[in-house]
Amino acid sequence: MLDLSYIREHFDEVKSRLDARHKGIDLEPFRALDEKRRAVLKDVEGLKRARNEANEKITAARKSGGDASTVIAEMRGLSETIAGHDKRLAEIESEMQDLMLRLPNVPHASVPVGADAAANVVVKTWGQAPGMSFAPRSHWEIGEALGIIDFKRAAELTGSRFAVMMGAGARLERALINFMLDIQTREHGYREVIPPFMVNTRTMTGTGQLPKFAQDLFKVEETDYWLVPTAEVPLTNLHARETLDEEMLPLRYTAVTPCFRSEAGSYGKDVRGLMRLHQFTKVELVSIAKPESSYEELERLTDNAAEILRRLDLHHRVVALCTGDIGPAAAKTYDLEVWLPSEGTFREISSCSNCEAYQARRAGIRLKRRGQKGSELAHTLNGSGLAVGRTVIAILENGQREDGSVVIPPALRPYMDNQQVIG
Repeated sequence: MLDLSYIREHFDEVKSRLDARHKGIDLEPFRALDEKRRAVLKDVEGLKRARNEANEKITAARKSGGDASTVIAEMRGLSETIAGHDKRLAEIESEMQDLMLRLPNVPHASVPVGADAAANVVVKTWGQAPGMSFAPRSHWEIGEALGIIDFKRAAELTGSRFAVMMGAGARLERALINFMLDIQTREHGYREVIPPFMVNTRTMTGTGQLPKFAQDLFKVEETDYWLVPTAEVPLTNLHARETLDEEMLPLRYTAVTPCFRSEAGSYGKDVRGLMRLHQFTKVELVSIAKPESSYEELERLTDNAAEILRRLDLHHRVVALCTGDIGPAAAKTYDLEVWLPSEGTFREISSCSNCEAYQARRAGIRLKRRGQKGSELAHTLNGSGLAVGRTVIAILENGQREDGSVVIPPALRPYMDNQQVIG
């Protein structure tokens, strides 16, 4: 959530930076509501002064033994009018709060300006695409032929956009989870967490999923519980409504969770395979940092996620998303995109974002500086480290051989009892 005072005092600047998102964001309703709010406040202040004066007259009349009935009636009328104004003020503030919760973050000045993914900027590329003397197959063809991914049985169990991982496929996914978590906890200093896989509405609101994106989520009927779309939600909210000593920061957390997404509006997109499922597994990285070091932390977090791809020897690139392509909560985002031979292109496998104070303001995550009065908002960051199913895709496609078998990356073999090939 953006700062109300900052919007009011820098309206044109905020409008210009939000316009760069190319989402047709209209700030005029905010200005209109703010003007109404200030007008009502001004009236209420005048009425309260008049009520105080009436009280003084009543007190004086009672002391002198005079008749105060007229002034008492006047004061009652003022009180009723003030109550009506207070009710109107509460309605306006509720409208403003709803509007504020739906506004996206302001893009950082370093974010490339553009309307869509075509304006994204490749920052760096690592490795090379594997040379293949045969036509590469898609991951679902490979997985079904090897009997390690079963989409048909998943559809019978649940419906479309679900998968059953079997045998070496299940083992591969489990190995990747342990591999990713070990690197992030043992080498990069993240603290491992097993959070709830359901959270309440307040928690979803804290990271920006609600109220705007309710259609993308799964809610448990007749409860206040939502299935997590990413571990970012519970991990970021671990310190909601807390004030942290500056010496504690940065706080770095990692967790693996199932992620549940309705994929509303994505009909017909990536309908085959593991790319876009209603349920998938992801290792998440979250950092709570000081404002002055949050962009250095973004570079670190992104590199921590990319290290997984480097260890697995997967050709990939780092892309800075443009203003029209970054998510609503993000001020700046890097995507990690991995090479998929069957498509002959790069596909997203991780997004790493600095949300600055946007989530911290919603969730109430503050920091206290040593020797200073008061507190200030922290900055929050998150990134996939990585999406496990998409990493399975990359391994199957980049490690495939002409006979249909798949070579397991050497770094992953210790997690699979030194198995070298799935075949």
